[in-house]
Amino acid sequence: MIKILFVCHGNICRSPMAEFVFQDMVNKAHLEQHFQIDSAATSREEIGNPVHTGTLRKLAAERVPVKDHRARQVTWQDYQEYDYLIGMDSQNIRNMLRLLKNDPNEKICRLLDFTKNPRDIADPWYTGNFDATYRDVREGCEALLEKLRKSFSADH
Repeated sequence: MIKILFVCHGNICRSPMAEFVFQDMVNKAHLEQHFQIDSAATSREEIGNPVHTGTLRKLAAERVPVKDHRARQVTWQDYQEYDYLIGMDSQNIRNMLRLLKNDPNEKICRLLDFTKNPRDIADPWYTGNFDATYRDVREGCEALLEKLRKSFSADH
């Protein structure tokens, strides 16, 4: 099983969006038995809060199923449990490295590092542009799933 933790600043916009988009892609590909997918925050600011309404509206418009989710902070236990800790931007990566005391097993990267155009995903909390964030999240999730599908092919 491949365990993936998506991480952003507050765990109410980008990381739950990535969690739900990736889960939807995995389900549609009938690969759900191969994945454990969750999301978390680098900050403590939003702990316990639900997914941002802008994220929920965008995912509903795209017909991406969501589940009940409450923001939580990434922990060292997450680092030990998950195979990939995927941040949305460079600041998330810096904060994860600080919180987790570096990355000895090289599990931390940005979502768009899996694409042909590695870059940060803008935080819609500040930009208000959930459409642009969704496009970037979708692009990153598609590239991630493609990379992981290749590993399944190599294993079987």
